[in-house]
Amino acid sequence: MAVDTSLEYDQVIAVCKSLFLKKTKDYGTAWRILRPSSITDQIFIKAQRVRTLEEKKVSKVGEDVVSEYIGIINYCVMAILQLELSPNESNELDVAYVEGLYDLRVNETKELMFAKNHDYGEAWRDMRISSLTDLILMKILRVKQIEDNDGQTVASEGIKANYQDMLNYSVFALIKLGIS
Repeated sequence: MAVDTSLEYDQVIAVCKSLFLKKTKDYGTAWRILRPSSITDQIFIKAQRVRTLEEKKVSKVGEDVVSEYIGIINYCVMAILQLELSPNESNELDVAYVEGLYDLRVNETKELMFAKNHDYGEAWRDMRISSLTDLILMKILRVKQIEDNDGQTVASEGIKANYQDMLNYSVFALIKLGIS
């Protein structure tokens, strides 16, 4: 069976984007009120829940790991947008405008994934999903530390790059879970 990472990636993102836009129509862009650190905490909650479900193998709430990974992807997009949008810009953004921003940032993140895939030879395909979860949690802790340092780093990539990595790890997990 031939593997088409680009197609699989796009299929996962289509599911995530569809939900993101539906929620934007329902709630508007209420997420604009969140500081990036609050979005980081939301991603942490979702990733920690995935890890708990992986370890306990039982969900008492009904939502599965798939919905949590979708949430991580969409929160990562929100976080990237919050880093880039001016705080002076309205909290209520037009759905079409948000869709364009979503596409732009996801495409940029996909390009980053392909650059890394070239260097790593799609090693993620041989990884356990639980390792992807742990990598997301590690990236969250890194982002929290950078946030606590007022965004300053000495020798590390910045906050946006970590959000992009978490987004890509979540896409990989969903591909491995058969969502593509």
